[in-house]
Amino acid sequence: MAHPTPRQLMLIAGCALFLATLTVGIYGLVSGPGGGNDHPTRTSATSAAPLIAALPGPAATLADRSLPRTTDAVAYARAVATLLFDWDTSTGFLPTDYTAPVLADADPSGQETPGLIDDVASYLPTVDQWLDLAAMEVAQSIAIGNAVIPDSWAAALTQANGQLRPGTTAINITGTRHRTGVWNGEPTKSSYPVSFTVFVACPPAFERCHLLRLSQLDKPLR
Repeated sequence: MAHPTPRQLMLIAGCALFLATLTVGIYGLVSGPGGGNDHPTRTSATSAAPLIAALPGPAATLADRSLPRTTDAVAYARAVATLLFDWDTSTGFLPTDYTAPVLADADPSGQETPGLIDDVASYLPTVDQWLDLAAMEVAQSIAIGNAVIPDSWAAALTQANGQLRPGTTAINITGTRHRTGVWNGEPTKSSYPVSFTVFVACPPAFERCHLLRLSQLDKPLR
C-alpha cells in the first residue's frame, strides 16, 4: 500500500483547529445592564458564503440533529459536543449543514452569536478540507468520557462580581474523537483524546439552556 502524504495523514488524524486564546473575561460572556453587541462582522463567515452556495448539496436535510430543550446545563453541553463531533463527509452534506443546528440554538439576544460562529467553525474542517476528507470517506464521532463544571468556575463567578448572566455555566467536556476512512481501498481509523469547555446560559437567564461560546479545542478551563 502507498504511504499517505503528510497532508493526507493530517486530514485523517484530525485537521488542525485554531482559535485565539481566550479567557473568561473576553468570551463576551460578561453582560452588564444595557450591554450591546460590540463584536465586529466576521469576514471568515461571510467570505465562505459564495463558495458554499455554489456547491451542490443533497435535497434532504440531516435528521435528528437538534439540541434538547432542557434546563440541565450538563446534559445540554453533552448534546452540543455530540453535534459538533459526529459527522460524515460521505453523505453529501457540508460542514455548515452540521453546524446549523448548533448555531440555531445560540444566545437568543444575539450578543454572543458572532463569536460563537467563529468558535463553531474552528471545530470542523474547512470546506476544502471537507472535500479532501470526502474523497477518503472520512466519518467522525465522539465518545464522551466526562462532562463536569470545572473547579475554577466558582472563582470565575466571584471575579465576575455579578456581571455574568444569571444561569451562565461552564461545562468541561473530555472524551475520545474517533475517525474512520478509506485509504487506497483499505479501511483506516484513528482515535485521540479531546477536551474543551462549553459555555451555556440556562434559567433564569432564559427559559431553557442556550449555547453561548466554546473554548479553544483542547484548552478547557482548569
